[in-house]
Amino acid sequence: MTESQAAKPATKKKGKSKYDYSNGPPPLEINLTWCKACNICIALCPTQVFEPDSDGKPAIARAEDCTQCTICWTHCPDFAITSNYK
Repeated sequence: MTESQAAKPATKKKGKSKYDYSNGPPPLEINLTWCKACNICIALCPTQVFEPDSDGKPAIARAEDCTQCTICWTHCPDFAITSNYK
């Protein structure tokens, strides 16, 4: 192992978002009135952005991991999820 390889920490990369959510709105909006807590979005999200809240409805737990892949809002049967960036 070379010195430059030893200096780099081993990090496991998820699909990082090309969007910077630190200074703007959250990546997604969830209309909880329309949501029926089917949890399709939670099951299909490749970066595990959502976690169920106390009512079983999705809550954005890791906004910084959202890659705007469109899977959650295109599969939502209630059209309860919309993107703030696309």
